[in-house]
Amino acid sequence: MLIWQRSENSKANVLWLKYGQYKSKTFDSKIQAMAWAAETEQSLSPDALISGITLGDCFIRYRDEISPTKKSYRSEYNRLNKFSRHALAELPLSEIKQTHIYDWIDESLTEIKNSSVNRYLNLLSSVFEQAKRWRWTRENPTRGIKRPRNPRPRDRRISDKEIEKILDVLGFDGETVTTHRHFIAVAFLLAIDTALRQGEIWGLEWEDVFLNKSFVRLNETKNGTKRDVPLSSEAIRLLNLFPHKEGAKVFTTNQASSGTIFRRCLVEADITGLAFHDTRHEALTRLARKIDVLDLARMVGHLDPRSLMIYYNATAEEIAARLG
Repeated sequence: MLIWQRSENSKANVLWLKYGQYKSKTFDSKIQAMAWAAETEQSLSPDALISGITLGDCFIRYRDEISPTKKSYRSEYNRLNKFSRHALAELPLSEIKQTHIYDWIDESLTEIKNSSVNRYLNLLSSVFEQAKRWRWTRENPTRGIKRPRNPRPRDRRISDKEIEKILDVLGFDGETVTTHRHFIAVAFLLAIDTALRQGEIWGLEWEDVFLNKSFVRLNETKNGTKRDVPLSSEAIRLLNLFPHKEGAKVFTTNQASSGTIFRRCLVEADITGLAFHDTRHEALTRLARKIDVLDLARMVGHLDPRSLMIYYNATAEEIAARLG
């Protein structure tokens, strides 16, 4: 049995009474107190579950204890806060069934894309699995759920004419970097040449740039592993347009504001259906003409070369031209 009491200093006092034993302790929050009670009960009865837990309690504890250990902390933090405001969070953990999950899916599909729903479902499943480790539940109702089908991968290519129009709007002459827009232009060209992601480009520091050896080192990547990315002579030329400052980042502009400016420039250039990430498709398709698939996979950080097919989008006309 658990008895809760809020003290004058807003701390949570918990009285734990079970199996003829009594313990009490004071915590800063109810979630911390519940975690302590669960661990105390588990030490006496490994199969016992603590009662009175809501899904919202799981979201909060997961957000505060598990999410900060992840690279995707900020986006996960925001998703968990959004989950915590949903009616689903008010349900007792022991009462949540697959029907509740399906209701949430149907509701969410009216507001966000299938791929976004699946990302939320991945997080929800992780929360339930962690709750099992906390001995807060024995079930993960997301298991076996029929998920929405993800859309087909993007296959947007970037033409030379579009590149010319974007550089013109950004005011970049190919030689001088003095404005925020010029930084964006260089990042755009570098992405097309190297297949680097936007975050990887803006995360580059000069101490990880080895122009004399023709590569840059990425310490923070999407799959969590370090990798060295070879540079072409054009990529080296672009990076040499910047002043080299030890201990500083290569791109000193703000990534978020740069993304906003890039999207506005696309409107000015009258280009539709294009996103910065499409540079990765374009880069991989171009690089595939120059290096073999294993080298390409190593360069762009794909552990499974087959996944390159998501990004490789050569047209039939391009392939035919190489056949001779």
